[in-house]
Amino acid sequence: MKVCIAEKPSVAREIASVLGATTKRDGYYEGNGYAVTYTFGHLCTLFEPVDYKPYWKSWDLNNLPMLPEKFEVKVANNDGIKKQFNIVKSLFDKADVVINCGDAGQEGELIQRWVINKANYKGEVQRLWISSLTTEAIKEGFKNLKPSKNYDNLYYAGFSRSIGDWLLGINATRLYTVKHGGYKQVLSVGRVQTPTLAMLVNRFKEIENFIPQPYWELQTLYRETLFSYEEGRFLKMEDGEILANKVKEHEFEIVSTTKKKGTEYAPKLFDLTGLQVYCNTKFGFSADDTLKIAQKLYEKKVVTYPRVDTTFLPNDVYPKVKGILSKLTDYSSLTAAILNKKIKKSSRVFNDKKVTDHHAIIPTGMQTHLQYNEQQVYDIIVKRFIAVFYDDCKVSNTTVIGKAADVNFKTTGKEILSKGWRIVFESEKTNKKEDALLPTFVKGEKGPHEPSFLEKQTKPPNQFTEATLLRAMETAGKQVEDDELRDLMKENGIGRPSTRANIIETLFRRKYIKRNKKQILPTITGIQLIDTIQNELLKSAELTGSWEKQLKDIEKGDYTASAFIRGMKRMVDALVYEVRSEKVENRISAVNNKPAGKPKSKTKAKSKSEALIGSSCPKCKSGSLLKGKSAYGCNLYGKSCDFTLPFSFGEKKISEKQYIRLLSKGSTVNLKGFKIEGQTLEGLLRFDDAYKLKFEPKKIAKKVTVSAGDTCPKCKTGKLLKGKAAFGCSNYKSGCDYRVNF
Repeated sequence: MKVCIAEKPSVAREIASVLGATTKRDGYYEGNGYAVTYTFGHLCTLFEPVDYKPYWKSWDLNNLPMLPEKFEVKVANNDGIKKQFNIVKSLFDKADVVINCGDAGQEGELIQRWVINKANYKGEVQRLWISSLTTEAIKEGFKNLKPSKNYDNLYYAGFSRSIGDWLLGINATRLYTVKHGGYKQVLSVGRVQTPTLAMLVNRFKEIENFIPQPYWELQTLYRETLFSYEEGRFLKMEDGEILANKVKEHEFEIVSTTKKKGTEYAPKLFDLTGLQVYCNTKFGFSADDTLKIAQKLYEKKVVTYPRVDTTFLPNDVYPKVKGILSKLTDYSSLTAAILNKKIKKSSRVFNDKKVTDHHAIIPTGMQTHLQYNEQQVYDIIVKRFIAVFYDDCKVSNTTVIGKAADVNFKTTGKEILSKGWRIVFESEKTNKKEDALLPTFVKGEKGPHEPSFLEKQTKPPNQFTEATLLRAMETAGKQVEDDELRDLMKENGIGRPSTRANIIETLFRRKYIKRNKKQILPTITGIQLIDTIQNELLKSAELTGSWEKQLKDIEKGDYTASAFIRGMKRMVDALVYEVRSEKVENRISAVNNKPAGKPKSKTKAKSKSEALIGSSCPKCKSGSLLKGKSAYGCNLYGKSCDFTLPFSFGEKKISEKQYIRLLSKGSTVNLKGFKIEGQTLEGLLRFDDAYKLKFEPKKIAKKVTVSAGDTCPKCKTGKLLKGKAAFGCSNYKSGCDYRVNF
């Protein structure tokens, strides 16, 4: 039996109908030699800290950093998910071959691989890779199934991304919450969300601290056309006033008129970020709204896979273009003009080098009834697709130079000679004025004019909207207007196109940002958090962008997952060391978060501190603790449990309060006066794996004297380099993680 596993029940239903697996079973479809089952997104997740070590459950600085040797995956703790996983596993146990039909992207690969690995399936796995859910695309995909190993690097990249987010997110969130958090205030810190928040806070402060600077502009009105001083604005009023007084005394004369013919190309096809930017600007949709709508359009088979980061199509799509256009009957008034001749093929649209896993978002040719907001998004995707096959728009750009006395002025204008692709968008121009045509000016003509000399002020940059924030994330905070340059920078953007909307929504949920009409502003809590984080790397868009580049390189096979994870571990280790030594000046609490019931919480805390006796046995979980003559112990001692807590350890009496801390947080605090093997030592107590007490000496950082140029004591081949905060090995790129903090 062939077992197919899709990412959603709705996708499984589409695949099953094409394969002839028409019998509905509990958790899968069956028929024609196939079983088609599904996940609900993530059935499996990474281990939580407590799954590695029980005492990691406690939010305690002594437990940080948490750096598991090997990262493990488990089935999510949900009855519905566990039931479906068991159904999937039982099908795998009977399978001759498993066909991975997950979404054709990094996240889709990761979701299904985790399930396949957790189910301990060892047989053959094939991969279905499709860009749309039409019957034709599914059939074509099953004719061209690929070996699963072809997508190993994609899985390694997805796994590395998850581990990187776990390492930094969990460690940094606990670190800053315990060190700087106020009453019940969790300070969420993340690999992508924190630099995104930092961009918003920096822009907000830049505007708040902006001091307007005056400047002056010299202009004149001639034949109802505004001309501006050719050399631009004046920073000193006196300089401009001299010229303003001078031009009043003279007539205006046309010096030259220059016309240059130019070409305007159709807007590029949409990638996900481009679609989100357009829909936010045009319709006011949030990035998350647009992603959800695009996903629905994909599942309704009317557009191709939306979670993409390219605006190009591969050459093998070109032969299908005519068929797609001819099926778009609702747009026949626009398609007729291009279907009557050879379809245009431009390198601005078709470029195999610019397409990896998926191509730009385009219509499939299928048409169906859509809700109003779905129709809005679908309509612009279709029109962009149609427009790229129209002729280019031809324009004439006119520059006119005039003068009064010997002071030159300039004006420009544009004339559309041939509309070309603009015809497709004419209905959207109803509220916009077309570029006004300039009057016909003749060289040498003269006449009266009305000069003006105006004082103006520089303006601060605009607050971010969701559209401009998405663009900033795409370019790691750099202001880039040029489409071509932006394409080059995408590999170093913050986050992936498919995750950026969720990052923004996460910041809203955490109450770090808020909306003010179309603007996105940081809250007081968001500003306080960024001000509290002294480590610039955590807030660095450039560093996060370089991580994205490394993850892309893992996908391509140019970088290893182990090197990426080692780098993340090194950073987390250094971050914990740095933040633990910071002085706490004030605690961050959410605005208007009133702590309710203070007296109760104090009483509760007091009673808990006196409640070692009667508390649950940490070893067997079924007994409770009693106080004996020389130790506390489980009431099932001698029957089914052997747990004890002696009143003293290493000739030192241990207080009940310290044992309560050990049970709740995984360790006592550092205590003085232990006598171990004849030595008097300071340290803390923990449980070993058998729940026996073990002593851990207090960690004292060894003072290591090193200097730049020394041979690395770890790998013996590299040389020590001096960085901003530490010495490190020159072989760090090839895996040596030796580091000495200043």
